[in-house]
Amino acid sequence: MSDDLLEVIRSEIAGVLAGFERAQLDSAVAELDSAPRVFVAGAGRSGFMASAFAMRLVHLGLRAHVVGEATAPATDAEDVLVAVSGSGTTGSTVRAAEEASRAGGRVVAVTTDTDSSLARLAHRVLAIPAATKHRRDEEATTVQPLSSLFDQCVHLVLDAVCLDLAHLGAEGTERLVALGKSLSKQVARAGAFPGHAFAAGHRD
Repeated sequence: MSDDLLEVIRSEIAGVLAGFERAQLDSAVAELDSAPRVFVAGAGRSGFMASAFAMRLVHLGLRAHVVGEATAPATDAEDVLVAVSGSGTTGSTVRAAEEASRAGGRVVAVTTDTDSSLARLAHRVLAIPAATKHRRDEEATTVQPLSSLFDQCVHLVLDAVCLDLAHLGAEGTERLVALGKSLSKQVARAGAFPGHAFAAGHRD
């Protein structure tokens, strides 16, 4: 392609975020701020976005777990599950939402489809109007493969949630940098794999 690919990606992301309703952030932050524990779920790249979110929540001092990890406990009443699925129909993610609801927990769905099975299970929805791998008629156009645009926007929206939770200023940034160094040292001493940083950083 002759176009500046970084500019193409930036433009696509900007278009999606322009259509994202900011009030959704406030409701998601309120759910997470009052939760005793936060769980995240997602499959494929959506799962990586969810895991990155959980890591940042731990840095902020929240009790966060990734569904399916060996160290993750069962969800309980008042826990919040953040479930990420572009289509809102990913089987494992929908099942995690169903189990959280049955346990009395609350679900925040991150999806493109507000009428999906995942969104219907949710108490709050972060509706991200991006393209998914399904390329439905109503989705945003993109030159990127599969769900790349959705994943990129999810990462930014969830980072905005973290920033709101932290109310970050200079002191907050310094505290997080110090905590990140401390967690890295703990993981190194334990000989743990990077994926087990949550367990090293915070235990129930």
